Amino acid sequence: MTTSQSNNVAVLARPEGNIAYTDTGSGPLVVAMPGMGDVRSTYDDLAPALVDAGYRVVIADLRGHGDSDTTFRTHGDDATGTDFIALVEHLDAGPAVLLGNSMASSAAAWAAAERPDLVRGLVLLSPLLRQPGSPAMQWTMRLALRVLLARPWGAAFWAAYYSSISKGRRSARHAEQVAEVRQSLRDPAHLRSFRDLSVVLDHSVVEARLSEVAAPSLVVIGALDPDFADPAKELAWITETIGARGVLVDEVGHYPAQQAPDVVVPAVLDFLAGLPGSAGGPGAAGGVGAPARDGGRNA
Repeated sequence: MTTSQSNNVAVLARPEGNIAYTDTGSGPLVVAMPGMGDVRSTYDDLAPALVDAGYRVVIADLRGHGDSDTTFRTHGDDATGTDFIALVEHLDAGPAVLLGNSMASSAAAWAAAERPDLVRGLVLLSPLLRQPGSPAMQWTMRLALRVLLARPWGAAFWAAYYSSISKGRRSARHAEQVAEVRQSLRDPAHLRSFRDLSVVLDHSVVEARLSEVAAPSLVVIGALDPDFADPAKELAWITETIGARGVLVDEVGHYPAQQAPDVVVPAVLDFLAGLPGSAGGPGAAGGVGAPARDGGRNA
């Protein structure tokens, strides 16, 4: 694996293409990825706070997204999980905390099961750790996405959908983020890659590995997240299944790091400080069942 540097963006060579990432700060390693149809700037509120607190923050674009190559033919939670693993191995600074939103959280959990020696902790934002709906519903959704993410309307559709699942509070830079996402997907190759991912995505590959996830975990879900029939119940199921600390954030949809950084940033910092070997000591942060702060509710 090799890296090259251009305008502060490095690339990690993978068998089917390059994964683009930024590398900022110094200290314990946090490796993050956005969810599908999103780009690295989704963490523009969270990442600087982590760097200021003394962490090295590496943020990678998904396959076929942002600055990553569109040559990838293999997509999914497990494929993205291998990218998490490859990046931590390449940086040679692990074990790392893996952080993701939506499907990147799924991939992070898969990576923690696959290579527990490389994963110090997990920060899972709006994680999809099991496949929702019936097989018939899943087939219908994939067929719909194949049409909705086609040209010439695909970029506009996703921008509108991205806004629709950002229910409740919105970041002051929401419009800017949506515009950046839409602009990226105006590239036919990016839109094709996103569509290819969306029609093969199957979270059952993650659910099958959850019993192997041993890393300390923080799970954050927005109380208005439309990806879950009942966000509070989903959070309770996840925290029980993997023994995680959970935070339910009021008036927030699918992008808690963007929509409520005032809740997410302190929750993440508390969690990181409490990891074994952290400067704050293993008991510095609240563990499972500890109260959430600043508008969040513990599961």
